[in-house]
Amino acid sequence: MTIRIPIAIAGIALAILQPIPALADPITITDHEGRVVTLTKPAERIASIPIPMASTIIAMDGGTSKLVGMNPTAKSAIVEGVLGKIFPEAKDIPSDITAPNFIPNVEELAATNPELVIQWADRGPDLVDPIVNAGLNALLISYGSEEKTKQYQAMVATAMGKPERAEMINGWRDQVAAEMAARSKDIPVEKKPRILYLGRALESLTASGDKGNYAAFYVDLAGAISVSANLEGQGTTISPEQIAEWNPDVILLNSFEAKLGLERIYDDPILSLTKAAQDKRVYKLPLGGYRWDPPNQESPLTWMWLANLMHPDIFQYDLRGEMKTAYKTLYNYDLTDEDIDGILWIGMQGDATDYAQFKAK
Repeated sequence: MTIRIPIAIAGIALAILQPIPALADPITITDHEGRVVTLTKPAERIASIPIPMASTIIAMDGGTSKLVGMNPTAKSAIVEGVLGKIFPEAKDIPSDITAPNFIPNVEELAATNPELVIQWADRGPDLVDPIVNAGLNALLISYGSEEKTKQYQAMVATAMGKPERAEMINGWRDQVAAEMAARSKDIPVEKKPRILYLGRALESLTASGDKGNYAAFYVDLAGAISVSANLEGQGTTISPEQIAEWNPDVILLNSFEAKLGLERIYDDPILSLTKAAQDKRVYKLPLGGYRWDPPNQESPLTWMWLANLMHPDIFQYDLRGEMKTAYKTLYNYDLTDEDIDGILWIGMQGDATDYAQFKAK
């Protein structure tokens, strides 16, 4: 006797017999406080409280769609800089998720419905407990060294299910750093310019010692010497007289203070007498997708920029070409010559010593 199964029931039977797709393995990340952070799937909504991480998230993803909240200072850098042109929608991303001191605004943070919240590590429970107590998933990052930068870039790329992005970008960093170190290792000490990087220069003058100071890392990589190496701590207030005593060959101005220009040095009765000022070797760090002073996704461009200025006989990077390649990779954007002139402050410092090499040919 033949049994006829109705088509609808047969369809159900066949569906039951089909293998059920296995759930993807959860994503686990060990953050900079040694906490294991678990995601059941790649994060689609990430809020960033540390200032540098907003642009890092954009670079690791190649867009802004996964960034749902950020620090107001990070937003100002994006909106006012070239990223605001590349991603105009960034102006609509909430920036009220944190106070300036990085204490979370939990109500506004929760309103962004984040699957992951990035916060500073090693800065106490006041920054972390409100996030965790609200039932939100926190990934804690530390900052300041090249190694940590590569680690947190890998963390956020992994969290988004794109570990290969960090592998590619970190590989670029390693390649440029190794190449520069090989070129600069044999430069005699007496031929290494003595540099002062001013972390702040408007209301007060600050500099940092070598320990934990990222600028000291790339100053050394570029074949130069930091005159503030022996200072204790970060952001130490110094006087014009101390700078005069150091008498640096080069002064680097930060890109954090938007109103800071070269006249801060050239118009000062003491600082204008330094060798750096007399030789027109005062330079303001560029502002690209993020400020080039601290570690960020564009850091190799900072290293090339400084190396070309310190030793144009040894380093001849085609910086404009390197920038175009990097921005296409990081942001899928074709930089224009006008964009590059703005990032490098060509209008303000195009007449500085050796700066003509960065002008459009």
